[in-house]
Amino acid sequence: MTTLYGIPNCDQVKKARAWLETNKIDYVFHDFKKAGIERGLIATWLRDVAWDVLVNRKGTTWRALPDERKAAIADDASATALMLEAPSVVKRPVLHVGGRTHVGFDEQRYREIFQR
Repeated sequence: MTTLYGIPNCDQVKKARAWLETNKIDYVFHDFKKAGIERGLIATWLRDVAWDVLVNRKGTTWRALPDERKAAIADDASATALMLEAPSVVKRPVLHVGGRTHVGFDEQRYREIFQR
């Protein structure tokens, strides 16, 4: 099963969804702002993706954090706590397919993942 995680109004998520639909790839969309994310799900992502890739340090959610909070994010545990507290800090989209997790949208990479 292919699952795409993100929020619907994110431009990168929109591009990923359009690519999947154009290429007729069945997927489930999980809006983590509405449906939330759980510790176990984040742990699954962290098996394939480093916390510092998964946490979007260029986004507005990160920039709005106090400097002390940013400095405290230094490992899987502290990053997980932040993602549970503020899911919009997760870099989007998160694609889970074939037991593997991929972060961000890049058309060439999606072609390689789905061999299209």
